[in-house]
Amino acid sequence: MKIIDTNLQDVKLVETDVFGDHRGFFTETYTQNKFQNAGINVEFTQDNQSLSVEPGVLRGMHYQLAPYAQTKLLRAVTGVIYDVLVDIRKGSPTYSKWEGYILSEYNHRQLLVPKGFAHGFVTLTPNVNVAYKVDGYYAPEADGGIAYDDPDIGIEWPMPLEHLILSDKDTKHPRLKDAKLNFVYGEGK
Repeated sequence: MKIIDTNLQDVKLVETDVFGDHRGFFTETYTQNKFQNAGINVEFTQDNQSLSVEPGVLRGMHYQLAPYAQTKLLRAVTGVIYDVLVDIRKGSPTYSKWEGYILSEYNHRQLLVPKGFAHGFVTLTPNVNVAYKVDGYYAPEADGGIAYDDPDIGIEWPMPLEHLILSDKDTKHPRLKDAKLNFVYGEGK
């Protein structure tokens, strides 16, 4: 297993060992002791999965406020996504910075999304299945989000904004400067 640091403080890409032959492949997507040995000590409590039928489906930019914040371990089971994180932890050296990552059924990469990051992705292919583990349950009262097109952040999505397909909820998130936030860098680790 390989852990790759990113430009965002505390965000990691995870590459598990993939064994392939003429039949296909095998990989252990999560093995607790291997993750712990790599310094990822998260107690996951729930597995989630989403299906996006069309390319251009954007889900985001989501987070849950503390104390209900969630760490996520995310992967594309089928298809390809462009996954984006924005650091929303006050005092972080990468506060308000964003970075995007390609996750696909082909590269088998997973993304560790720590608490205090807004998270979203756009599908680049049809019929994308995304699976992710979380270390906390969904808490509707703590549900939050920031605008996917906030000009102060400047996320560069890989397709024109007018081609994106969003839920009604995801079109109404506030800009980062107006969002309700309670994350402080270094707290809750």
